[in-house]
Amino acid sequence: MGGGKGREFGMKKNMLTVLVLALVVVNIALTAVMMISVMGTNRKTAELVTNIATVMNLELSQPGGEAAGAQQVSLENTDVFNLTGSMTIPLAKEIAEDGTTNSKQDYIVFDVSLSMNKKHEDYKKYGEEIGARESLIKDVITTVVSNHTPTECRDDFDSIKAEILSAVQNLFQSDFIYSVGVSGIKFSN
Repeated sequence: MGGGKGREFGMKKNMLTVLVLALVVVNIALTAVMMISVMGTNRKTAELVTNIATVMNLELSQPGGEAAGAQQVSLENTDVFNLTGSMTIPLAKEIAEDGTTNSKQDYIVFDVSLSMNKKHEDYKKYGEEIGARESLIKDVITTVVSNHTPTECRDDFDSIKAEILSAVQNLFQSDFIYSVGVSGIKFSN
């Protein structure tokens, strides 16, 4: 009779060992599933962070800004030309979601100054007598700004300033004007 209890205890021990081994295998399988799940999420998170960093970098390097390779000109070598009088420019009409346009005409009013590099080779050619071309400059600025709606002007005027700079540089076919300053912005209708 004593031998039966020993065999029964041995069978219970073997069943316990098999149960522990089965639990270890299940634990390894669940850990593998969890790791695969976490790695996929981790990869997606890394891609999202990379995309956000790329977008932020693009925003920091707007055309015409210092990050985009704008000229570094010392104050000593800078000449500023202030356009006479404030510019009043009619803006493009807002289009509502239903496709209708606003019947009121909106305007933007601001003062403009142009920063010129006195050491640039084209400064003597254009910069010293830039006042004679003020009406052409105002026309270019009006053309650029009037293509934008009031919402665009309120939300991102820095990109519009970059467009103005590009258009003025295109007018002179030179980059001796390296910056456009805008002050006193007001909206009216």
